[in-house]
Amino acid sequence: MTFKALLATNDGEKISTNLVELDDTDLMPGDVTIAVDYSTVNYKDGMALTGRAEIIQKFPLIPGVDLSGTVEASSYPGIEVGDRVVANSWGLSQTHHGGYAQKARLSGDWLVKIPEPLSTRDAMALGTAGYTAMLCVLALEQGGITPDRGDILVTGANGGVGSVAIVLLSDLGYRVVASTGRLEEADYLRELGAADVIDRRTLSEPGKPITGERWAGAVDSVGSHTLANVLAQTQYRGVVAACGLAQGLDLPATVLPFILRNVTLAGIDSVNAPQAVRIEAWSRLARDLDLEKLARTTKVVGLAAVPDIARQILEGKVQGRTVVDVNS
Repeated sequence: MTFKALLATNDGEKISTNLVELDDTDLMPGDVTIAVDYSTVNYKDGMALTGRAEIIQKFPLIPGVDLSGTVEASSYPGIEVGDRVVANSWGLSQTHHGGYAQKARLSGDWLVKIPEPLSTRDAMALGTAGYTAMLCVLALEQGGITPDRGDILVTGANGGVGSVAIVLLSDLGYRVVASTGRLEEADYLRELGAADVIDRRTLSEPGKPITGERWAGAVDSVGSHTLANVLAQTQYRGVVAACGLAQGLDLPATVLPFILRNVTLAGIDSVNAPQAVRIEAWSRLARDLDLEKLARTTKVVGLAAVPDIARQILEGKVQGRTVVDVNS
């Protein structure tokens, strides 16, 4: 039996992607075989497919850092045929075939069983972006940031991490301030739960090393000057969860927020997070997330649309989450 896949190749000058037919002999080693239902398009996928960053480390390779589906075969203890599972990051789309295919074979160590009431589609409406947003919320909680401490800023608010972070934080009782470069979409952000919307330009230019205290915590997916300004305006003993680099990977800041205000900068790694952390994050997503709000952030496309969506996400033209139905 053959299956459909999006295959990335590199001719030495650029990365190309084509829809192809493969069979089981093309799958990579692993102890669990999955009939894939859905994948998604994250910012990292955009960088991988366009060659913006050297995400894909061997060619040819099936991209897609996320997948969800049903187990067809397993020799991994605790994972059985019929289990619904999700995989995020690890080696997917780097050294191992990823989610843009109707079938995958992976290590059972990479898999988390999808908790009720989430469906396989819900799992990819979340994907790495939603799972990362939950890791950021956990970091705020672990830093002692409760809803009564004050506002929580979310930068890159229209993106995947930002959209899910707004939903999660608002549902948990936090007052959320959303930073965006698309103020025309402010109503969308308020529908997700943002109490206030600000222009990202107030944060994206070089600023003072420390200034007035504005928020108790933040979820930042932007980096660079934006992150530096977020830190400079964070309240005493506040926590900033940093998970992205859309503006840049530099951090033109000083130590002043850390030593004068005891601010914590919490780095969020979604790629190699331990299994226990992943299970906690997915369990909390299943418990805390408003699935109706999640549906409002999500659109569904087929495999053929992925390369175009990958370009759009890097251009800041994608709102919310994009789910890929690999069977359409």
